[in-house]
Amino acid sequence: MNAPLRRVGVVVMILFGLLFANLNWIQAYKADEYRNSDYNGRVQVDEYKRKRGNIEVGGTAYAISKDAGGRLRYLRSYPGGEMYAHVLGYKPVNIADTGIERTENRFLAGTSDQLIGNRVKDMFTGEQTGGGNVLLTLSKNAQETAFKQLQNNQVGATRGAAIAIDPRTGAVQALVSMPSFDPNPLVSHDTGAASKAFNQLEQDPDRPLANRALAETLPPGSTFKIVVAAAALENGVTKQTKIPAGQSWTPPTSGQPIRNAADSICPQDQVTLDEAVTESCNTGFAQLGVRLGADKIKDKARQFGFEQDDLTVGQLNEGGLPVAASRTGDMTAPGGSTDPAALAQSSIGQRDVRMTPLQGALIAASVANGGSQMRPYLVKQLLAPDRTTSYYTAKPRELRQPVSGQVADDLRDMMVHVVESGTGKSAAIDGYTVGGKTGTAQSGPNTPDHGWFIGFALDKNGTPVSAVCVELERAGKGGSHEAARIAGRIMAAAIRDAGGR
Repeated sequence: MNAPLRRVGVVVMILFGLLFANLNWIQAYKADEYRNSDYNGRVQVDEYKRKRGNIEVGGTAYAISKDAGGRLRYLRSYPGGEMYAHVLGYKPVNIADTGIERTENRFLAGTSDQLIGNRVKDMFTGEQTGGGNVLLTLSKNAQETAFKQLQNNQVGATRGAAIAIDPRTGAVQALVSMPSFDPNPLVSHDTGAASKAFNQLEQDPDRPLANRALAETLPPGSTFKIVVAAAALENGVTKQTKIPAGQSWTPPTSGQPIRNAADSICPQDQVTLDEAVTESCNTGFAQLGVRLGADKIKDKARQFGFEQDDLTVGQLNEGGLPVAASRTGDMTAPGGSTDPAALAQSSIGQRDVRMTPLQGALIAASVANGGSQMRPYLVKQLLAPDRTTSYYTAKPRELRQPVSGQVADDLRDMMVHVVESGTGKSAAIDGYTVGGKTGTAQSGPNTPDHGWFIGFALDKNGTPVSAVCVELERAGKGGSHEAARIAGRIMAAAIRDAGGR
């Protein structure tokens, strides 16, 4: 064989070797990725041969599959439309799935290892047993109320969120983000139409696809004072301890005075901690925060759940919808020491403090539940396709204990005073003890303020029945008052669903 042919032969052998190695690489390491790829048409057609399981709330299915015939046999449908969109998500043909549809995809699709018995049976019967059913914790009344009240808020806010949880268990009672979207066009088997609908939503400046209740962080304003008050109660301060106040106070190293929302709020030189919470005294909490120090405030915030990067809301033992971490932010001067001005602003929930609505609800729930913060969850039960077998039933568990029982009692008393005689009166519910904290947070130099409310409701026996956070983005004047009103409506709806009077 002459040299040129020999060289060609060597090149061909090398190419065959590379091809062989690539095939083995695909079969050994990439097979699952390609098999489960959204672009694998064969797998996609096979998936749509099997009827997908329902996602249900209170006995009603809000994600169902209908026989539409054609190449892709079953069409996903969402009867609740916008109301449940951010919880359920959507399962489209040609774009990524989201929400519970994504986190419980294998069970809903019938491909979970838990449902292998059904697949083995299908091999002998030739049938295609449908996927399993996912039952959620949501209260239909609370979810509907949260959605309608946000949509029809009285201050004209176009963006916001509301979330309610059962303080005793962590079960999510309502979860709504505003604006919402209709998931039905996104699951159309006309992939061109589905892509067009998705692109319109994605390009909307109000970001309707964003789950603001879990994934949006904004300055919480005065709701953060509950964290500062907890740190104070654990460091020698009582409800009746006098703290410095006044109409304005300028932190050391800063020429910018901190003022109260109105001249009538704590104008005296000193007020009790109880009065400072009830009236939402900025000057009092700014000075209290500087006195406590950044480390104590950051530590207490962390104990409530700030800085947690891995929290999810779905099942209790694995996965779920991702939750953005709430942050206390930077409180240091250029040299690395604490900046009193930054600390003072942070102590009233401004500066770099950022919080999700879920974190706000968890703070209120911890106070209502005697200091015990339960892990939040959405998935109550997983049922077999024929509903005869339960493969998962939620068993509530504690996530952390941010404060002692005594501190929780003191915080609870002060938060009740906020609703009884302070800034949160519009959250009151007849026949129930309601506590809370309003918050107004600056959103920018030329934009309206955000309005917040965190709170809880106790029955006549003192048992916590609901905890809530409502956030109205750039709501302007009256935003926190309206957030409190909406929160009261949501908790009252959750109570009705639970059989309360």
